[in-house]
Amino acid sequence: MDPCKVIPALGSTSVCMRDPQRVEELLHGMQKAGLNTIQVISDFDMTLTRFAHNGKRCPTSHNILEISQIISDECKQKLKDLLNKYYPIEIDSSRTIEEKLPLMVEWWTRAHELMVQQKIRKDQLALAVQESDAMLRDGYQQFFDCLHQQSVPLLIFSAGLGDVLEEVIRQAGVFHPNVKVFSNYMDFDETGVMTAFKGELIHIYNKREGALLNTGHFEELRSRPNVVLLGDSLGDLTMADGVQDVENVLKIGFLNDKVDERLQSYLNSYDIVLLKDETMEVPNAILDFLIVDK
Repeated sequence: MDPCKVIPALGSTSVCMRDPQRVEELLHGMQKAGLNTIQVISDFDMTLTRFAHNGKRCPTSHNILEISQIISDECKQKLKDLLNKYYPIEIDSSRTIEEKLPLMVEWWTRAHELMVQQKIRKDQLALAVQESDAMLRDGYQQFFDCLHQQSVPLLIFSAGLGDVLEEVIRQAGVFHPNVKVFSNYMDFDETGVMTAFKGELIHIYNKREGALLNTGHFEELRSRPNVVLLGDSLGDLTMADGVQDVENVLKIGFLNDKVDERLQSYLNSYDIVLLKDETMEVPNAILDFLIVDK
């Protein structure tokens, strides 16, 4: 069996699959069950957004604030120092998740504390996004619009900044009613100044807990046991763990950086791995396949 015959986009040079037969079985199982049994669960930064454009890194939702006029030069430098210290740890394939976890929590907690000190105003966020180089992946319009038209829920679990990433989607004109975001949201006082972050810190390795905590909120999704999962890190693999009575989970991983040293671990974990692919071509082709009554 060859899934590339079913979906030609899977034959692209940027696509790797450890077990093509399993991919085909998942696709046929989901297609047979029908679109009304499917939900899409996705990470945001470097999954729905581009990792790079013309050789230059694109900003994450945290970066958008960090490089904006909203934040002082002193704060920018401190955030950059944190990135230089902790990002190599995040993508170090020789360390276990257990080793990384306390260090990641330390990174994001310190970064959030620095942001709170900046007294960011809510009305500054739209301009920060507008002036940034943040870009959703090529083909995003088709992806978001198709899910909306077909009434397929899109759940975004992000360790980023919910207020900022919502603004990115809004400015792209694709924040449809079927989109639900679970992320780190800012708390603003009555004058519109940020005073804290709401609730528990959501980071790259506790999205599973987030999914489980929110099962009540996503009660309507119980009848959707088939999941297309999109992520760019190994921490994203647990995002579907909160889905009740799951049947099929097709895991698609964007491998954006340090491809050679990380490829094997991604192939062991994701059904489909997309290498340095800045488009939504493969997810769009899969959605197209799943829509039987075109």
